[in-house]
Amino acid sequence: MTIRLGFIGVGNMGGAMIAGLAGSGDLKIFGYDPDRFKLDRLAKDVGLIPVDNAPMVARESDYIIYAVKPGLMESVVRQTVPDLSGSKCLVSIAAGIPIARLVSWSDEKYPVVRIMPNTPALIGRGVFALCLDHDKISSGQKDILTRIISGLGKTFILPEKFFDLFTALIGSGPAYVYYFMESMVEAGVVLGLDRNTTTTMVKELFAGSSQMSLPGDIHLNKLREMVTSPGGTTMAGLNALEKNTVRDSIIEAVETAMKRSAELGNEP
Repeated sequence: MTIRLGFIGVGNMGGAMIAGLAGSGDLKIFGYDPDRFKLDRLAKDVGLIPVDNAPMVARESDYIIYAVKPGLMESVVRQTVPDLSGSKCLVSIAAGIPIARLVSWSDEKYPVVRIMPNTPALIGRGVFALCLDHDKISSGQKDILTRIISGLGKTFILPEKFFDLFTALIGSGPAYVYYFMESMVEAGVVLGLDRNTTTTMVKELFAGSSQMSLPGDIHLNKLREMVTSPGGTTMAGLNALEKNTVRDSIIEAVETAMKRSAELGNEP
């Protein structure tokens, strides 16, 4: 059976998901975006079927994925309502917008799902939260969406009350990682290495360290202790991080992002 997915918005996150799903044999993927260049590029690169407007996506698709900014979500959902039917499922990847508001904007007639992705979906290594709390979602729709999203990376089914935290921790998480990587590169450059060499070194460092952490029975502090000899260079560096309360700053960053996600859900 062919499953018809439609993306309204093919920017960074929508485009990453489309690229990650490309090649799945049972999927037919439609997309609309005001930026025709993005549509044409995805059509050429991964076989997206471009359409001319958001209502057309709603007509052509079984699952309509709203990949637009939170501030645009209400107007886009309301624009598509006349072209929906009871068999359609609405899927939002917008940060902060709760299911209750999405249900209201779609006339309380259609099943609504929330997904929070992150950009490594582009390479099949995304981390996703999937909220299936809405009582109109059928068991078949739950199974299909769980299977589809799991094909993009690791998927966690979470109640909606944890979505703001997941958004702040995992949805925003790649930016924190890249920020730390950039800081490591700057340290190498300031201390004498050329930027290209340092960048390659740091990328390999993060790739290898992440790979080592993946087995589920290895605790992160054990991995850290493997590198940290008493009185050695690593201990000196870690002490500097503790002195500058880097751990507390990271926790504060996630908490601040979580609060912002909640604010987005309450903005008109």
